[in-house]
Amino acid sequence: MAALVAASRRIPDRPAVIDGDRHISYGEYARAVAAYARLLADRGVAGGQVALLMHNSMEMAVAALAGMTAGAQVAPLDYNQPHRSLEKLTADVDPRIIVSDAANAELARSVATDLGVPHVDVFAPDALLVEAWLGGGHPSWPERLPSAEDPSLLFFTGGTTGIPKAASHTYANDVAYARATATMWRFDQDSERLLNVAPNFHVWGFCKMVVTPPFNGATIDILPRYKPELVLQRIESQRITVFAGGPAAMYVGLRAHEHYPRTDFTHLKWALAGGSPCPEELLRNWEDETGTPILEGWGMTEGAPCNVNPADGVRKIGSTGITPPRTEVDVVDLETGTRVLPPGERGEVRVRGPQFVAGYRNRPDETAATFRDGWLYSGDIGYFDDDGYMFLVDRRKEMIVVGGYNVFPREIDEVLNAHPAILEAAAVGIPDDFQGEAVKVCVALERDATLGPDELRTYLAERLVKYKLPREIAFFDELPKTGPGKIDKLRLRGLR
Repeated sequence: MAALVAASRRIPDRPAVIDGDRHISYGEYARAVAAYARLLADRGVAGGQVALLMHNSMEMAVAALAGMTAGAQVAPLDYNQPHRSLEKLTADVDPRIIVSDAANAELARSVATDLGVPHVDVFAPDALLVEAWLGGGHPSWPERLPSAEDPSLLFFTGGTTGIPKAASHTYANDVAYARATATMWRFDQDSERLLNVAPNFHVWGFCKMVVTPPFNGATIDILPRYKPELVLQRIESQRITVFAGGPAAMYVGLRAHEHYPRTDFTHLKWALAGGSPCPEELLRNWEDETGTPILEGWGMTEGAPCNVNPADGVRKIGSTGITPPRTEVDVVDLETGTRVLPPGERGEVRVRGPQFVAGYRNRPDETAATFRDGWLYSGDIGYFDDDGYMFLVDRRKEMIVVGGYNVFPREIDEVLNAHPAILEAAAVGIPDDFQGEAVKVCVALERDATLGPDELRTYLAERLVKYKLPREIAFFDELPKTGPGKIDKLRLRGLR
């Protein structure tokens, strides 16, 4: 919020947000945020939570910053979730208000009614309009503004139990993130033009769309969803200097589109990647064809960046890069988690720094398991080379990364095991050339039960968000087991 105030005074006429054919300046952005923040403050949201059910848009950016300015902790929620799953997440947030766009208004009202949420605000022509707040003089901010250690954001991740949990961010975490990324990826002040297509309910998309631009005085160009043709058009027509990007699948899709060879990338300085590793061939071909490097980094819902391939200096293919300032990253032994390993030796990666959260909302056991002695234990297996570059090689947890989204097998296992025809089941990750990984479900049926793959896919589609649905379904008489009698997921993945 302080970054927006500073930008509105320093560069009031510079374009702040571009949303299709609409745009607002930094002066207008500040006035809109301040006006809505006062409305939220009057509803008593300070010290509570505000849930967002909104697509990428100018309205979403205004609503998010207004909620934070009003002293609330803002929780962007995945509107693609099945209704029952969304209700569970919303109940965990316990919001005092749900803010929606027109597309999600019916869903927001339904969830609010079921959970007893007192207010629903809808940004639509017949309700709230950003344009109504753009005129006038200086912004009139709420009387009490948040401090550095106040809660700012909630982002849902998975847990060791597979149950989603909310990482609780503060303003100090957000500022540290913005400073580290600007330093490592060398965003120039008051001149960049960023393009974001990653969804706002994901920490990557939210930070690139809401947190980063005011801090750097950048213009943010928003697309509501990823469509390769539109991305290529905007990069050229808007003279984009930084494509916020995301998982490798985005770049694969852009290169496959017929307009890609004819797109003018002259103004593009950096293309950013995170969420899933980029193959060596993709990195080399993209830079050869566009003249712009893909800069990979590693972070998590609990904080970012952990490691970054810098804009200046050496970029190592296959590496997540070097450690940013004010951040510590160790590779420790798997047995005790305390013995720091030398370069080249693999172990669990632990991190600490001002950009990382201190724990999870309403999850004391998960917090204690992940955050120990001031360190965040990532569950990822990796090593440093002799030059201080990190390489991630495996995951201690059984998380599946599908196009940058974290999928926890236990959640899928529980849905599978609730089916009356299924005796036992397990979800595992398998390689996928486009998304990095995909879900495979392995099922053994009850005696005399019948269940076909099409029927099972329908059952799962009613209960899981799209990216958690399986690419492959395999039926077994009995799932393979390890010596202690546990399901052998390595065998199911074809690794032994």
